[in-house]
Parts: sequence; C-alpha cells; structure tokens
Amino acid sequence: MKRATRKRGTSIPGLGRPQLLELYYYLQLTRQTENLLSNLYRQNKVVGGLYRSLGQEGVAVGSAYALRRATDGTGDVIASAVRSLGALFVLGVKPADVLMQYMAKAGGPTAGREQNIHFTDLDLGYIGLISHLGVMVEVMAGVALTFKLRNEPRVALTWTGDGAASTGAFHEGFNLAAVQRAPLVVIIENNAYAYSTPVSRQTAAESFVIRAPAYGVFGDQCDGNDVFAVYAMTRNAVARARRGEGAALLEVETYRRLGHAEHDNQHYVPAGEVAAWEAKDPVTRFENRVKAEKWLNETELAGVRQRVEAEVETARAAAEASPLPEATLALAEVTGGSAPTPPWTRQDPPRRVL
Repeated sequence: MKRATRKRGTSIPGLGRPQLLELYYYLQLTRQTENLLSNLYRQNKVVGGLYRSLGQEGVAVGSAYALRRATDGTGDVIASAVRSLGALFVLGVKPADVLMQYMAKAGGPTAGREQNIHFTDLDLGYIGLISHLGVMVEVMAGVALTFKLRNEPRVALTWTGDGAASTGAFHEGFNLAAVQRAPLVVIIENNAYAYSTPVSRQTAAESFVIRAPAYGVFGDQCDGNDVFAVYAMTRNAVARARRGEGAALLEVETYRRLGHAEHDNQHYVPAGEVAAWEAKDPVTRFENRVKAEKWLNETELAGVRQRVEAEVETARAAAEASPLPEATLALAEVTGGSAPTPPWTRQDPPRRVL
C-alpha cells in the first residue's frame, strides 16, 4: 500500500510559512549574536557583564512574536529581562546597536553611557531594564494602567526570573495590575536557578503559576523550550488582556544552560544536568518539528542561517569601527538645561510619553 505524502502547510494558528521563517530568523539572530558577544567578551571588548540566554531563546522570541508591533510608539510595550535579547530583535532592534551597546561605543543607543540591554526605544515599544529584581513588574504595571486609563487597546508585557518572583516588588506591582484589571502579562521564566539558588530553596510552591488564583488573574503554564507553545500561550493571554479581561500570570519551564553571567562557572550544577537540557534545545526542536511536519525544509533553514551569519558579521564590523565616546558626552542629557517633557493627562491624545 502506498503511503500518502504529507502536504506542506502549518496548523499553528497565526503562523504560516513566512511567519515560521521569521521566527527561525529571530532564533538564529539571537543565538549567533550572543555567540559573537561571548567571543568579544573574551577579547575584553565587552564593557561590563554578559548575560546570555542559551537555552532560553524560545521564550523571548515566541512570546514577543505574539505582540502587536509598531515603529511609531503605538504598539504593545515590553520591558526586557536580562535574557530577553530575542524579544528586542522581534520588536526591531538591530544587532549592530546591541553590539555597540555592549562595547560602550559612541554609535550605540546610549552612546556608551550604559551597557548590555539597558536602553529604551519608545517608538519600537521597548523600555530599558532596571537591574533591581522584580522592579520591572512595578514599572510595567504603571504602563499597563496608562493604557487602561486612555482606553488604548495596548498590552504591556515583561519577563521575570524565578528568583525575582519571590521579591516584594514583584508582588506589589503585579497585585496592583491584578486589582486594577490592567492589561499586563507577566511571564515567569523558571530556569531552575536564581543565580546559584535552585528553585526548591526559594519557594515551597509546586509551581509559580499556582499563584494566579491568589491574585485573581488568569494563569497558564507551558514548556518554555517549545517556541510554538510559548507563542500560543502568550497569544491567548495578550488577546484576553486586550479585550479588557485583566492581567495574566504565565510560567514557562526552561533552563539556563550557562552560568548567571560569563564569569559564573556553574560549579553548583549537578553533573549531567546541562547535557540533559541541551537535548531539549529550543532552536533544534524548532528545526526538527518544522522539517518533520514538512512546513519548512533544510534548504530554507540553511538560507536563514546564512543570512543571519552575514548580518551579524556586518554588524560586528560596524561596531568595531564605531569610536569610543568623547568624555564630554558623559554629561549630555544628564545635567539640566533642556526643556522638560510636558506631563500627560488622561485627556491627552496618545503620545510616546507613557
């Protein structure tokens, strides 16, 4: 009996072949950019720390891809966590800007005043990270509340680690959003460790999403190394928030395959644990599924990888060529002298001020 030939196509809602190729592009852009940053770090060309997302790229890319994106400050808004580089790429941040930011070059988004992903672009819908754990939940609760007060159909989204989910700032910010039914989606990245502290040492709960009923909000959980599952879960939560159904608490189960930062040798990780999670790599799983389902073929995937490789190399050359900032620029936009941004009121039309 002749076996039926499977036709090409996709059954993932909202994801046709162009979208699948785009998702893979962002996954590869994240992976290859961070690989380059690791090399630059070892050459002492990165100023400050380097916090990679190896093994977690599917969380940032899959969730950000579910948002409404714009380039004029009218789309959804995110606040990144330290391992959410992929989300910045989805929103439109260029790899050259990321490299120059890490290298503290004059051509970077903050002209060398800050490092890594501490920069903001309100037109693209991105608010720069504040390092204090849990604080971005408070910030984004405020952003989401402005959307509600202005009757804007926009959603605020942020990520936080399992460790930060146990801070007071997380609770205070998320509880406010829950009570106010603000359109805020918070994704807890349960990657097994808060620096070197395992989850079992910092919470007695069986999961983090179990807290959702206590806040009175929608909750959901999925495999964070499955890009499709992350996209579908976030897409649903974002749609609910946009319809006025309030905040959502999501949890993704994933794993940080490198140390907290490049200086961390992971001496606290049990033998064999990293290798076990390497077999669940989100990029490899994406490749295997799209080929098995005949949604994409290896030639198409290879073409994306080659395109990204060329783009990252071009970005590297631009970043290397960018000069270091002049010392006098350190005071620009810091001291007084420029006109302050006027405050907004509830009656104001939508603007870039949040």
